Order: sequence, then structure tokens, then C-alpha cells
Amino acid sequence: MTAATLSYARSTGRPRRFALDPWVIGPVAALLLIGLVMVASASIGVSDREMGAPFYYFQRQLMFVGLGLVAATIAMAIPTAVWEKYSMVLLGTGIVLLIVVLIPGIGHEVNGSRRWVRLGFMNFQVSELARVLLLTYVASYAVRRADELRSDFKGFMRPVVVLGGAAMLLLLEPDFGAATVLLATGIAVLFLAGARITHLLVPIVVGVAGLAVLAVTSPYRLRRLVAFRDPWGDPFDSGFQLVQSLIAIGRGEWFGVGLGSSVQKLFYLPEAHTDFVFAVLAEEFGFVGVVIVLSLFALLVGRALTISRNAAHAGLQFQSYVAASIGIWLGLQAFVNIGVNTGLLPTKGLTLPLLSYGGSSMLVTLAWLGLLLRIHHETQQTGRSAVTREDRRP
Repeated sequence: MTAATLSYARSTGRPRRFALDPWVIGPVAALLLIGLVMVASASIGVSDREMGAPFYYFQRQLMFVGLGLVAATIAMAIPTAVWEKYSMVLLGTGIVLLIVVLIPGIGHEVNGSRRWVRLGFMNFQVSELARVLLLTYVASYAVRRADELRSDFKGFMRPVVVLGGAAMLLLLEPDFGAATVLLATGIAVLFLAGARITHLLVPIVVGVAGLAVLAVTSPYRLRRLVAFRDPWGDPFDSGFQLVQSLIAIGRGEWFGVGLGSSVQKLFYLPEAHTDFVFAVLAEEFGFVGVVIVLSLFALLVGRALTISRNAAHAGLQFQSYVAASIGIWLGLQAFVNIGVNTGLLPTKGLTLPLLSYGGSSMLVTLAWLGLLLRIHHETQQTGRSAVTREDRRP
């Protein structure tokens, strides 16, 4: 057995290769490569100014990718039955993490938000990990309580209450974007699990109304909404970030101004290497570069949903719901980030998966994609085992 082709022993003692999926690995590798190039380009000015080293953030991002690949390998090695068996423990861990980060002295505050825990060499954003743990619980519940979920309103509301409680903890950080994505992904998984439309309408209406009230009653969120509607009305204050992002995207035109030639990243566009790396990509590679990145995300999301469907056909319901969670979350977060960059959505502090600078996002995203590869492998093995049993029949 080699590290490149993970394998495990069959009951007969013969090794069997890990069924890697090129339709997952290919887009992920391409997005990681593009992301590293863009982080190096977008951060060169701020790295030199803040750290005295032009490639400081690029080197850290390279380290995070390496650690993320290790996390993905570990996730690939753990049978999904383990995740399902300990789903309640994972739920408890996720809730504890969201509570602990709010405690002064433990949670680290940046720009008025207490979302991180210091881990020595990095600040870890606990909501990234908590989201995975919570959605794993939702997938497990959808299997264990399938009949209640589909027929009984109380059975449907139990996971909704859990998601709502977690969302409230996220809002206390505050992290409006993460709360919205968590709720939307969780509700989507419950819908796929067979929840009634009439039941789904209740949390959707309540959730949308609640988030709307929070948005208009919070001064800084209200400023973001006003700036989103008319960023040019206050281009030097509340609308500054969006205006600079739109200028960057407009400058890219069809083929971009060339790698490294962005002007907006030179202290005009805030967070150019994190939340707004897409705008720098559009400026340097133009419409063609944007289409390539969007196509890679579409391919990856589509493949995750295909793996989910294949797992369901193989009778692996828990694995199917987890794969669907991965695909829906990845698509939603990419959509929100790109929507913010292009002015389609109000500003949110969400990274662009696999592209934006950030250790927490990179580690958790790659680990979750490793779990997706594990689900693909188990689905393939289940299908082969079924064929083998069929062939052995007299």
C-alpha cells in the first residue's frame, strides 16, 4: 500500500485500493492552485507593509493547504459509520465550541467580532468546524428519525430547533453570514430527507423574518444594506469596499489586466486577499478567469450532489445526506461570497472556499472534501459488493 493510493484490508485479507474520484480531485486541485496564485498576488502589498515580507500570507496559505490535505487524508481514513455513530457527541462538541468562543479571554476578538480561538500559530474560527459537526447531526437525525421527520411536525422541528439555537450563538459573535448559510443548508437537507413543504414553510418564514429584523435593527448591518442598495451614494465610507470591488471587476474586462497588475489590491480594496479575492481575480484575469472559476465550482458542487444521489441509490442514506450537505454548503458559500463581490448581496464576512486566505476555512473545507471522497469510496465498494454477491448466486 502506498500513500498515493490509500487502501484498506478486505475481510479476505487482500488489499483494496481507495476509490478516489477524479471529478472531485480535479476541480479541488485547480481551485487550490488558482487560490494560491491569487493569494500571492492579492496580498503582496499588505504583506510587505505589515510583515516586511511580500510573500508572508502566501507562505502561510501554503502551510494551511498542507495541513488541510493532512486533515483530508484523515477524514478519508475514517469510516462514515463512525461519524454516524457519534453524531450526538459531535453535536454536543459543536454547541460547546460556539459557547466557548463567546467567553472573554478564550474567544479572540477581531474588528468587533468574537469568532476565533488562538491556537498558537493561528486563530481558529470555531464556526467553520461547528457547522460540519451540526450538519452531520442533521444527516444522522434524518436517518434515525426518518418517519417522524416526514410525518410529524414535532419530529421535524427537533433538528430545526437545534439549528436555530446554533444560529443564535453565531449571531452573538456576531456572524450573520455563517448563521444564514448554516440554516439554509440544514433546511435544504431536511427537504431532501422528505420533510413536508408545509412544515418547511414555518422555519423558513420565521427565519427570514427574524434575520430581516436583525438586519434593520442593527446599526452596522443597516449601513451595509444601505450601502448595498446604493454604494455610490457614499463611496468613501459605507460604500467604499463595494465600490472598490466593482471598480476592480470592471477593470478586468474580457481578459484582465494581467497577473500581478491589479491596482485595486494596492491598499484601495480592503481584505483583497480574503473576502474580496474574487474581485482581484476578475481584475487580473477578466471575464475568462471568472468563467473558469465559476465552472470549477459548478463542477465540484454538481459532483457532490451526484455522489449524494449515488449513495442514496446504494442504500447509504446517512452518507447521501452528508454529501448533499457538502455540495449545498459549498455552492451557497461560493454564491454568497461572489454575490458580495459583485454587489448582488450585502457585505458578509464569508470566505470563498479554497481560494480566500484563511487557515480555518482551508482546513475544514479540505477535511470535508476528504469526507466526500470517503463517501464516494464507500458507495463504490457497496456497489461492487452487491455485484459480487449477485455473481456468486447459483
